[in-house]
Amino acid sequence: MKRLAAMLPLLLLTAQAQKGPGPVLVPDVSQRTVRIVYSFTGADLLLFGAIVRPDGRTPAGEPVDIVVVVKGPTESVLVREKERVAGIWVNAGRLRYRSAPSFYAIASSKPIERLVDARTRAIYELGLDSLQLSPASSAASDEQVRFQDGLVALKRRAGLYYADDHAVEITAGVLYRARVAIPARVPVGRFTAETFLIQNGRVLAAAVRPIDIQKAGFERFVARAADKDAVLYGLTAVALSVALGWAAGWAARRL
Repeated sequence: MKRLAAMLPLLLLTAQAQKGPGPVLVPDVSQRTVRIVYSFTGADLLLFGAIVRPDGRTPAGEPVDIVVVVKGPTESVLVREKERVAGIWVNAGRLRYRSAPSFYAIASSKPIERLVDARTRAIYELGLDSLQLSPASSAASDEQVRFQDGLVALKRRAGLYYADDHAVEITAGVLYRARVAIPARVPVGRFTAETFLIQNGRVLAAAVRPIDIQKAGFERFVARAADKDAVLYGLTAVALSVALGWAAGWAARRL
């Protein structure tokens, strides 16, 4: 079912393409690889491209709009709900999601609600309120909505989820550009930059470009050591802590 849901947008676009030649998106991104070092404070990705028709003309009819979605790798997330009991905050409920994007940013030329209807937003996951998360256990619909809203709010406060409905600039109905901010706390992995061409409430074309965000330098060495040699990494960390504690105690006695 998950594979079928993932293929649905592609099938819809294929069906539209069979009706006749349509516009094609030619996207690109300013950085295909973002390297995180100790001084990394975030990055600005420039996503740009062109709208090309087989006949060389600009899309006819109503003006076109562009939506760009940058997604991070999916992850399992446990959301806990706190409740105040006798003046103390305690965990009252929880819900685990099997797959939630670790990062999600959407930029559009107009508010997404004005571009497509709720069904289309749900199919293509356009908007923070249209994310198709996968709860690991069954729960009432109102409970799922409450926990999903809580997850989105937490991610937004951390700068990992955000939306900007006026971030895309379109020139002469052919060229477009948008900037997406990558925060310092961004997770590493393979990201995707999806671009959608929308006209009259319909998605006419879509294109995807990969983006790799990876640690570099000493941070990469530490991360790889912790992942590949967890036991050795743990012993080394303990040994360094003991050595530093002993050195600090020795220096304190000497002063």
